[in-house]
Amino acid sequence: MEARAKFIFLISISLLLAWPCTGFSNEAFLKGDPITNRGEKWRIGYYEGGEYVDYQKVLTETIKGLIQLGWLETAALPEQSGETTSIMWTWLSTEASSDYIEFVDDAHYSASWDDDTRNNMESAIVDRLNNKGDIDLMIAMGTWAGKGMANNRHNTNTLVLSSSDPLSAGIIKSVEDSGYEHVHATVDPKRFERQLNVFYEMIGFHKLGVVYEDSQAGRSYAAIEAIESLAKKHNFEIVRCHTESDLSDLKLAEQGVIDCFDDLIKSADAIYVTQQGGVNSRSIPSLVEIANEYNIPTFSQSGSDEVSYGFLASLSQAGFKYVGRFHAETIARVLNGAKPNQLDQHFREPPKIALNLKTAEVIGFNPPIVLLGVTDELFHEIVVPE
Repeated sequence: MEARAKFIFLISISLLLAWPCTGFSNEAFLKGDPITNRGEKWRIGYYEGGEYVDYQKVLTETIKGLIQLGWLETAALPEQSGETTSIMWTWLSTEASSDYIEFVDDAHYSASWDDDTRNNMESAIVDRLNNKGDIDLMIAMGTWAGKGMANNRHNTNTLVLSSSDPLSAGIIKSVEDSGYEHVHATVDPKRFERQLNVFYEMIGFHKLGVVYEDSQAGRSYAAIEAIESLAKKHNFEIVRCHTESDLSDLKLAEQGVIDCFDDLIKSADAIYVTQQGGVNSRSIPSLVEIANEYNIPTFSQSGSDEVSYGFLASLSQAGFKYVGRFHAETIARVLNGAKPNQLDQHFREPPKIALNLKTAEVIGFNPPIVLLGVTDELFHEIVVPE
């Protein structure tokens, strides 16, 4: 009983670590009711580094949040395909109904994870913002887009969404202040620490395998600072394997991660699966097969969808609905006159553990009853991604 009590205590502490009350300190910014821009619709643009399934999900939940807040009329959202956000944007610009906001049809930009395209596209976006002036708010989705838009080359209100760690990536100056009056970047500085603490308390690994691109962005995606800090605290070894992540050639990115998994199983006794271009619905079945064949526990940095595909565990993101609502409320407050950097950037989602029982069975991991008791999402099979 003492061991069980200790386990559930440690899991609870890991989950509740640094839990803040997310809110807006200035009451003037609490108002997010739909308003027009002096009788005209607010015009919104979008930029991403490339296709990534989390971007699709975050955008979808943000739109749902805007519907709930009354900025968009209630409607059935289009069925999504692959990892693109273009289907949603086409629907928003041509079929969505609103008296308040317009998603500009030619203002959806995706750099396809190509450096040359990225540089040219960012220059074109900045030129448009400064000279054409037909965009009132930009959504910069992900770390690439955040780094390209969070600067003083323009002064259009910009919200950075779905950046793994905008602080370590250099997108923002601090959790409290982006460093630019027109920039807001959603940040959860303790998210990966919570994940790693939970994984360590579950497994008690000695050698943690991590695959990541050895660049500033890659280390940010993978939360290397948090991993190194906890490695010192818990005295475990980090087994690293470097790959290329943000590539226009997705097959090359995917094969790089698969090759790294083949290397990690030789020495690591657990793998922290980081967010990167090579980890997606096409590669995950191979990654799960490799890890499960060698009884290696895996923890998804991304969330419960990847757990349903066969990784052992994660902290669930509840379908991204909480962060989507946070983004929608931030958009509403900015359109009501708040300066982006005056609003709270700190978001912390309600903690929910996701666990795949079939994977646990395959690798011989017997979840303690207390772990099952605090698990919110249980998957009994390994689902093959569509």
